[in-house]
Amino acid sequence: MNSSQKPGRSQTVSQQPEKPNQPGSLPSQATHLALPPRLPIPEEFHKPIDSQPVAGRSRLSSSLPSRSESSNALNGNGNSPPSTLTGHTSVTSVPSRSKEHIQHSQSYDFIGSSAHGRGVVGGIRPRRSRDHIYAHVHRAKVQEDRKKDREELVQELFHYKRSTGYTSDFDSFKSLINYQARLEILERHALSPSPSLTDLRAKQSLPERSRRHSFSDDVDPDFLERALRKAKKSFELPPPKPFSPSHDRLRLSARHRDEAIEKRLRPKLPKVLPPDAETQVNALLCKKGVISKVARESVNDRDLSRLLPSQWLNDEIMNFYGAMILTRSESNRDPTAKRKMLDVHYFSTFFWPKLKNEGYEQGRLAKWTKKIDIFSKDAILIPINHSNSHWTAAAINFRRKRIESYDSMNLDRHQVFKALRSYLDSEHRNKRKKPFDFTGWQNYNPEDTPQQENGYDCGMFTCQFLESLSRGEEEFHFSQRDMAYLRRRMIWEIGHAKFLDGP
Repeated sequence: MNSSQKPGRSQTVSQQPEKPNQPGSLPSQATHLALPPRLPIPEEFHKPIDSQPVAGRSRLSSSLPSRSESSNALNGNGNSPPSTLTGHTSVTSVPSRSKEHIQHSQSYDFIGSSAHGRGVVGGIRPRRSRDHIYAHVHRAKVQEDRKKDREELVQELFHYKRSTGYTSDFDSFKSLINYQARLEILERHALSPSPSLTDLRAKQSLPERSRRHSFSDDVDPDFLERALRKAKKSFELPPPKPFSPSHDRLRLSARHRDEAIEKRLRPKLPKVLPPDAETQVNALLCKKGVISKVARESVNDRDLSRLLPSQWLNDEIMNFYGAMILTRSESNRDPTAKRKMLDVHYFSTFFWPKLKNEGYEQGRLAKWTKKIDIFSKDAILIPINHSNSHWTAAAINFRRKRIESYDSMNLDRHQVFKALRSYLDSEHRNKRKKPFDFTGWQNYNPEDTPQQENGYDCGMFTCQFLESLSRGEEEFHFSQRDMAYLRRRMIWEIGHAKFLDGP
């Protein structure tokens, strides 16, 4: 009598009606009785627990029988690899097509999915770590202490700066410190601008008059300590040694005395515009659309709002003011004119990115001077935007044989001198077919350049540098105190497309 005719225990159990398993419960006792007997654990399962599982499957899911293994078992393929219930139990698949084994395979999947759904791996439930109950209080206290120390450093540094001539208020000083810290990062590490810095070339979405810049209070304490040590060091320097003046020094002293007398005779910049000019400025700020045009430049109401207090200037304002300087220079070439202007040429704000990023040949800068000869000019005026975060002025002074840089933050601008020297040589080779002779030329970066005392007036200083250089001025007669007046004055000048007479 074969096995198919002799009823076994498994057949007896399988003929009994089975109760359906409840959702989330383990298999019934009948199902457990139908499981095949245990066999020895294969050698491949004696590997360490941290061994790499099959790609795409976790340690638990890799121990369960796959669909291909189940199909092999159902088809009677005896060469299929053994399937496992867990990582610690191994059961070989029986080559049979009976319904009991199909139920067995389904029960394995059910048990494995239940264990996997509960997050239990190898009988161990993972522990969840949580913060201490006072962790948030501690973090808040640390942040408060850091902010307090930072404020004390800024207050102490502000005290030293006030004793050395700083004239603005504490809020302007804080914006200046934030601005200096970010420019230092850009200069040292050549990083992209911080998202907290407003894009100087961005279009203003709304004509609102809110501040266009935002600064973080989280200034690096190391930066504040370096600035404080530098300020204290100026008070610890030994007194200068006495000296007997030579003939050259006496001549220099006499020249300085004459310049001081001329400065006293020169009328100072007023605090406000005349009443009629103030009325016109208010009317210009209320206009919409295009405000003024000169040459090929124009400004609208959104551009003009950049001249309100605490605003950065954009390319449209810089290029419009430069076009006014160029127009005045071309119309004042009469030698009998009462106020003789220099013969200057003004490059737009897009000249510097072309020169720095693409070079003379790739940037096709030879076409910029197709109709002019820059070597016949008195000076070439160039506004420069550094990393889209800071405006400075540069000039090629052919009268003085100088390449000049004027920075209201007094940062190192050696790359400006290097790039402009390369441009001069390439332009001379292109137009005169020979190298440029730099004999007697020098890089000029005066230490007494007026300095800004906040984080948003760099464009104003740049415009005033270029305007003074176009008149042949060797010294600048404005400071941070005059910026409020000069902003109102520039609104009037741009609105009328001409310069205001007087100081």
